[in-house]
Amino acid sequence: MELIPYNSSLKEEWNSTVEMSKNGTFLFNRSFMEYHSDRFENCSLMFFDKKRCIACLPANIDRAGQAVYSHQGLTYGGFVMLPRVTGGQLLEMFSSASDYFRSELKAHSLFYKPVPHIYCRYPSEEDLYALFRSGGKLAARGLSSAIPLSSRIPFTESRKGGIRKAKASGLRVVCVNDVEAYWHLLDETLTTCHSVHPVHTASELKLLMERFPDNIKLYNVFAPDDRLLGGCLLFVDRRVVHVQYIAANAEGKSCGALDLLFNHIISEAGFKQEYLDFGVSTEKGGTVLNEGLLFQKEGFGGRGVAYDTYAVEL
Repeated sequence: MELIPYNSSLKEEWNSTVEMSKNGTFLFNRSFMEYHSDRFENCSLMFFDKKRCIACLPANIDRAGQAVYSHQGLTYGGFVMLPRVTGGQLLEMFSSASDYFRSELKAHSLFYKPVPHIYCRYPSEEDLYALFRSGGKLAARGLSSAIPLSSRIPFTESRKGGIRKAKASGLRVVCVNDVEAYWHLLDETLTTCHSVHPVHTASELKLLMERFPDNIKLYNVFAPDDRLLGGCLLFVDRRVVHVQYIAANAEGKSCGALDLLFNHIISEAGFKQEYLDFGVSTEKGGTVLNEGLLFQKEGFGGRGVAYDTYAVEL
């Protein structure tokens, strides 16, 4: 087994490995990861067996904190592996990566975010065993809500009522490409409700939508006079439709815009993926639960999926 630090000459091989992997998503494509390369110091690794890449580890290093993350710029990270990778090989790769981060980068700790199981095409939890063997401790746990699209449970009456109200108001849902107006609505919503700005700027979202037109979709809700009332940005992968951003103004909230929106996405848009993942309803490493947000997601039939972060002392 050979460990090679990632560099740009390996981009094609990295992306090919991600595409053929049992647990990779388009978020691990280097053209996605590198849109914010100026924010993170890359220390990703590739692992070769008989001159063929069998696994990638997306990672960045925080020099000030002497810590490696997999990856701070991604919702989840961890080893991305071909189906042929065995438990024994993963143990060897985890040990080699830890040695490299400690000896070459002088890192003291590794924060590791495994890919949630709903995104995996084939069982992929060898890394969880390696974490156990390496003394990894659970450092954070976010609670997401996901819906199995082929066997979902019915919406609650409150969500059905919102759908009826939206239809009576003449609201309509449209898949659009222009992200600018939506981003301003999103920024206003996040600033008002949470005192934060979107992780992505409008120009970054535009760039990513151009690079991944089949994977990033924007659905907006409009009033009869074409005013924007709400919308959501979706990350669409092989198995999961992930809700990246949700936003609605006061009028949209009062007339059921988001209820109509998610009814459309879940029941009418024709997605063939296994799951819709609403994303986490937790803050501060999982120690705070936004019960109102969780209530809304559970009203559509969403139920719990853990987003974990493990800490390993190197």
